[in-house]
Amino acid sequence: MKLASVGSVAFDAIETPFGKTDKIVGGAGTYISLASSFFLEKQSLISVVGGDFPKEFLEILKSKGIDISGVEIKNAEKTFFWSGRYHTDLNSRDTLITELNVLGDFQPVLPDAARNADFLMLGNLSPSVQFSVIEQMAVRPKLIAMDTMNFWMDIALDDLKQTLKKVDVLIINDEEARQLSGVYSLRKAATVIRAMGPQILIIKKGEHGALLFYEQNIFYAPALPLEEVFDPTGAGDTFAGGFIGYLASKPKLDFETMKRAIIAGSALASFCVEKFGTERLLEINHTDIYNRMQAFVSLSTFQLED
Repeated sequence: MKLASVGSVAFDAIETPFGKTDKIVGGAGTYISLASSFFLEKQSLISVVGGDFPKEFLEILKSKGIDISGVEIKNAEKTFFWSGRYHTDLNSRDTLITELNVLGDFQPVLPDAARNADFLMLGNLSPSVQFSVIEQMAVRPKLIAMDTMNFWMDIALDDLKQTLKKVDVLIINDEEARQLSGVYSLRKAATVIRAMGPQILIIKKGEHGALLFYEQNIFYAPALPLEEVFDPTGAGDTFAGGFIGYLASKPKLDFETMKRAIIAGSALASFCVEKFGTERLLEINHTDIYNRMQAFVSLSTFQLED
């Protein structure tokens, strides 16, 4: 098994200035797995859903080479549900409803195949749960990546710092980087955070792109200017899935590969926001992704005059 991912498989109800949805499939684990499936023939997803979750969507995941034997189905309970309303700029939102349901006492149990995965992606869950997943690995993966958020920095900072000691890659946004490090400069923040454990740091800046800090190197990936952005939900998880999926498909984990992985993640995230939920990710193909990655190259490549 190349990749094991742990994260929520959930329902979302979303309202943006461009429309609204009833309950649709979302969740970090869903977006991560769908994005990484464009680069991997086989991977494992570990999550939990209720009896109300559509079996048809689980079949879609299986059709994309995603092993769902680690997705626990609690038939007598309900799936995690989140509802939110985005503001006009789409950079801020209000949470309307959060129902933890099966996610409230989720304790992931990794199938044997997942325990031997070469790469591990920890979606945004409590740091103690993320730590427990790392402890279940039979051998240490080549690369462990994790996502987190300011909520865990507020209520579980000690647990978060313990988990950070175990991972190679941390993926957070600029606001979270400043909170975790206690400094405003993102370059200085990167130094502080990498001293906590993760030697590779990715700081997402939303519509302003992403920064990669690796060894002594820094890489900036711009965000692609899109004509229409309908729904930013899941974009960050899609980015993470594209990033880890691309890395897991390559033989080398050097700076050049990391840079291309950032672009791969950015390209997939740019598709994700074009429609509600997972709809756009289920439409695109490898050619679409290659062309979108090429657009990133064209956007940021230039030569100095002699």
